[in-house]
Amino acid sequence: MDRIAFAKPLPRTEDNNTLNENEITTGCWKIIISDDEEQVHKITELALSHFEFEGKTIQFISAFNIDQTIAAITENPDTAIILQDVVMETDNAGLDIVHFIRQTLHNKHVRIILRTGQPGQAPERQVIVDYDINDYKEKTELTSQKLFTLIYSSLRSYRDIINIERNKSGLQRVIDYTSEVFRHDSEADYIKSAQDKLSALILQGENQLSSLSTVQIVKNNGQSVVQAATGCYQHEIGKLPQQIFNNDTIKHIKSCFRHRKNLYTPELCLAYLSGRNDSEYILLFSGDFILSQIDQSLIELYSRQITVVFDNLSLHKEIEKSQQEIVNILGTSIETRSKETGNHIKRVAEFSVLLARKLGFSSNKICLLRLASPLHDFGKIGIPDSILNKPGKLDKDEWDIMMTHARIGYDMLIHSDSDILQAGAIISHEHHEKWNGSGYPQGKKGEDIHIYGRITAVADVFDALACKRCYKDAWKIEDILTFFSEQRGQHFDPTLVDILFEELEQFKEILELYKD
Repeated sequence: MDRIAFAKPLPRTEDNNTLNENEITTGCWKIIISDDEEQVHKITELALSHFEFEGKTIQFISAFNIDQTIAAITENPDTAIILQDVVMETDNAGLDIVHFIRQTLHNKHVRIILRTGQPGQAPERQVIVDYDINDYKEKTELTSQKLFTLIYSSLRSYRDIINIERNKSGLQRVIDYTSEVFRHDSEADYIKSAQDKLSALILQGENQLSSLSTVQIVKNNGQSVVQAATGCYQHEIGKLPQQIFNNDTIKHIKSCFRHRKNLYTPELCLAYLSGRNDSEYILLFSGDFILSQIDQSLIELYSRQITVVFDNLSLHKEIEKSQQEIVNILGTSIETRSKETGNHIKRVAEFSVLLARKLGFSSNKICLLRLASPLHDFGKIGIPDSILNKPGKLDKDEWDIMMTHARIGYDMLIHSDSDILQAGAIISHEHHEKWNGSGYPQGKKGEDIHIYGRITAVADVFDALACKRCYKDAWKIEDILTFFSEQRGQHFDPTLVDILFEELEQFKEILELYKD
């Protein structure tokens, strides 16, 4: 049994002292005795001198007036019980303290037990109705046994409230952590995010000061290997589990893979996750931590949620891959019809991605641009072969027909609910617009032209000049650069032309990688 006495009052505070679950004392239960009689403190401590609840003893905090009590509860928001005298320096001192705790500190967890030697001063019925207290006792009726019973039942209530609060907080974390996984693009990032969030779940509450070492084990085609590690295992990446762990741990790892479920020991937490393409993962955590039943339930819930997320993401990737293949087939069919190769749309896509990255596009927008840019000439499906493949220069009537492909492509794609086809419609419609307003089909100018259109315009024209077509030979790079320099601020967005010049070597690498 410990005791803290507040000899000096601390100033009142208006801070919100809502209980932080991480501040819950792990070694003892805190009880504030707020009474202006020294003898009451001594008798209470003596009666509870050998008290234990769930393996924890009591730490008494003594306060003898309003200011000391307020200081005590403000500094110790994890106090479990306050034994509060009603009459101290004023007739309503105890009630004022109750009001401060509940209304100013917003501490709803601490169990407040009013004790009074003058019951007529604060009638029980009125106090129970008007104040958020948990019990009301006359000092004369609190025998040693009744005090024991009162403290035991109050601590049980406090424990249950804290467990509910931790469970609520943990569930909110699981929800937040699960949603964060969607922000990542690769499976490696998903797993790393899951590892970080599981570490946070393990280290909450009583384990907040513990150190944690983690090992990420991946299993493919029956072979397990350490893919990532932290703490004391940070130098074991690339090794087989049997090269690192003892026989008992190896058995736990094999059991976890075999039964596809989490496993807990006094020293370890092993979380099982399934990935894409039949890959499996175990996230192993070791350290000086204690996992309660609530902790384990939250870890189980998060693991299941992450597995579902992985499944959904895998399905999403497959759908995305199918969409990309369909878009590429559509784009390639148009290019083939105009006697060009499918590599043209690949180059335009990569040029567009390069420009978008340099502009600071998000990964989602870059991906969308890569998937949609092959549809830039989709409207050529409505142009006759005699015009589309004419080896010479088009006359005015033929050129008027050729220009309609921008509108044709837009009209065919814009009504789709697909983000890819919607972006394809914009690109098809606006990639022939010019920065100075002399382009077609709408004569848009400057930044009124959608950025997708401006990017694809640079990518498409650069490729058209750099590669041989049925109506012309490939230009030399020097001539292409001269052309873009002349058309900077005329045909093309000046910023994009500057990026082209800065990243010329990468443009040339793409030309070589996807050459016809």
